[in-house]
Amino acid sequence: MSADKIFQLCSTLAMLGWIILILIPGWLSSDKVIIGIIITIFALIYSWLLFSNFDPQMFKKFGSLPGVMDLFRNPVIVTAGWIHYLAFDLMTGLFIKKNSLKHGISHWLLIIPLFLTFMVGPVGLLLYLIIRWIATRQYFAENF
Repeated sequence: MSADKIFQLCSTLAMLGWIILILIPGWLSSDKVIIGIIITIFALIYSWLLFSNFDPQMFKKFGSLPGVMDLFRNPVIVTAGWIHYLAFDLMTGLFIKKNSLKHGISHWLLIIPLFLTFMVGPVGLLLYLIIRWIATRQYFAENF
């Protein structure tokens, strides 16, 4: 399968995860589907892409911006990097959902932070942390 097809497949799968998080907040099996299926598939594909294209010289490139830029000239490595983002942003979205339940924060207040986490990861998390701070009156509220 080409890097482009893998990219499209994983992006579609991520969209399914975000639809579940944002539009079906009360579904009790959402965690099982998101972690047990979607993120596990991402981890498998990511691992396969990474290890099937592994070159020990890659480690040296992680130490500098020009080196990382050189790594991302390879479409397979870019696809692996994209899957990395998809998986971790989705995990962050799941954290936001679970943590908001712990602190009694309405799902309606999560729609914008979840959307922003989907689009620009850390910005959505930051907005959620601000909302949680206001709702709990504690910046260092319990996470888990």
